[in-house]
Amino acid sequence: MNTIRDRRSQAAAALRRFSRTTTAMLLLVVVAGAVALEVASSGSFLGGPSVRVFLQYLATPILIGLAQMVALCVGQLNLAVGALGGFTACLTGVLMADHGVPAPVAVLVGLLTATAVGLVTGVVIVATQINGFIVTLATMTILLGAQYRLVGTRTVDGYSSTLRDLGTAAPLDVPLVFVTAIAAAVLLGAFMYRTVAGRRLLAAGGNPLAARLSGISTDRQIVAAHTLCGLLVGVAAVTAAASLPGVNRSVGGDWLLPSFAAPIIGGVALTGGSIAVFGTVLAAFVTRLIDAARAQFSLDPSWVNLLIGLVVLGTVAGGHLHQTRLAKAATTPSPQPGGAR
Repeated sequence: MNTIRDRRSQAAAALRRFSRTTTAMLLLVVVAGAVALEVASSGSFLGGPSVRVFLQYLATPILIGLAQMVALCVGQLNLAVGALGGFTACLTGVLMADHGVPAPVAVLVGLLTATAVGLVTGVVIVATQINGFIVTLATMTILLGAQYRLVGTRTVDGYSSTLRDLGTAAPLDVPLVFVTAIAAAVLLGAFMYRTVAGRRLLAAGGNPLAARLSGISTDRQIVAAHTLCGLLVGVAAVTAAASLPGVNRSVGGDWLLPSFAAPIIGGVALTGGSIAVFGTVLAAFVTRLIDAARAQFSLDPSWVNLLIGLVVLGTVAGGHLHQTRLAKAATTPSPQPGGAR
């Protein structure tokens, strides 16, 4: 009996701790938002076709949010997420449509290219010791030019029907591209929490000096983080190319804000050393719900970016204020018992 009571008390304590987390709050927001849209749409939002479309276009925000989260976990910012995704999607489409490359080969080339760009970005940051913000800004500019060079002003839509079929396939109204994004999140979480390499990334981001003293190369972790970030962006680009009717120079142009919004709202610190896989996925749900609400109520698209930007700013400001209070509390001496009266 004591063992049963102990387990119940431990479960209750764990539930109380979870209820105070960012993840719990986001889960509540997702449920409340879905219910509100269901009521506003007179019961059609949670219907099969609506859910299928919602989840299909949720895959990309999840993947780019996870990609940015990996860069943030080592204290880096990657401004080239959107440009790399757009270039990779266009490269994949051009290889199939213009050069007749089979879909599996084109997809593999796209994934390897995105991963290689991430690797080179990390190497440049480490070799030059230039701030990652500047390096990824330059990378973004180069990739935007390369994307325009690939497709110009046209839309490439004559690529593999097999890839298109996979992009629109939705057994039981659950799109395969969404399943791919969730699978990537699960694998990333397992890698970060369960492997030595993942824990080294977190250690290098949380306390670089302590990591170096422990024999962990922070330079290698920066390169590894950007390489993994590139791979995830490549997956996002392939799912986008499969889901969209065609690819052009606008693909990836609106990815930058969502890529930061998902991990930051999900609870990832800008200073590095932390990840929040489930929180990032839920935050992507929230941003997608905001976009769905815009469509439902015919709002100006600029309101979506404004609202998401305000939420991100509020989250960062709130986190900074919380850290400041903790630092003050740590440096404030506690009153000594029996002190002067």
